[in-house]
Amino acid sequence: MNAHLERMTGPATDITPAGDDYRIICDVIALISEDYRDQPGLEEIAASLGLSQSVLQKTFSRWAGLSPKAFLQAVTLNHAKRLLGAEQLPLLETAYELGLSGPGRLHDLFVTHEAMSPGEWKARGAGLEIRYGFAASPFGQALVMATRRGLAGLAFADPGEEQAAFDDMAGRWPEATYIADDALAAGYAARIFNPAEWSADKPLRVVLIGTDFQVKVWERLLQIPMGRAVTYSAIAGDIGQPRASRAVGAAVGRNPVSFVVPCHRALGKSGALTGYHWGITRKRAMLGWEQGHL
Repeated sequence: MNAHLERMTGPATDITPAGDDYRIICDVIALISEDYRDQPGLEEIAASLGLSQSVLQKTFSRWAGLSPKAFLQAVTLNHAKRLLGAEQLPLLETAYELGLSGPGRLHDLFVTHEAMSPGEWKARGAGLEIRYGFAASPFGQALVMATRRGLAGLAFADPGEEQAAFDDMAGRWPEATYIADDALAAGYAARIFNPAEWSADKPLRVVLIGTDFQVKVWERLLQIPMGRAVTYSAIAGDIGQPRASRAVGAAVGRNPVSFVVPCHRALGKSGALTGYHWGITRKRAMLGWEQGHL
């Protein structure tokens, strides 16, 4: 069972909410546990319980140590493991059984991430060992970079531009030690680009190395379901900085883990396909590929 879910439901929980908080917590847990297939958002949960979104978010997060959305993900993931494991349901059937839009959304749920500390980022990669290599992908040659903690970089190169792609990525962490490892790259590529390898039992670990602001933007990108897209201004609003749409665009462009952290799902204010660090044609190809796997 997911660690967050154990914390919420297991006997080790020793924080008892007082007064009306107890009713709120019980009602939220009951609603999410019963209606998880509908994937209710904060607004829907708050409306169902007659609460303001801010009260719901603060009360639940203070007691649980995670948001209602994170608890919903934990419940959903726990059911996914049961369906894929004990019941041996195919990926597509599991996705729909869980109320997800398709296997792509299921894949997003199984991408777990952590961020390097600000100090580690400021060190420009000093003391960090990064293994890298090139592997085939549906979008041309993929440059894969990984630390011992997980996938740290994914880029793309047209024929003859492999060195330029490597220099671009390595320039982000110039003090790191780089070790060529094509076998590792091939293994990651096989998991990333093959939906049959998207498994609840083997979540893809991603390490985000950037500024605090960049990491916030990248974490928001991870929440965009496959087959959907959002604007830079919407992302800016979601991270609490509605005037920072240009800065958001810059952070999207600096996303080091292309495709997995889906910066290709970010659009300009008008909904137009704006520039993409690895080429607008590749961005169109990614969106089309995803539509074919919904």
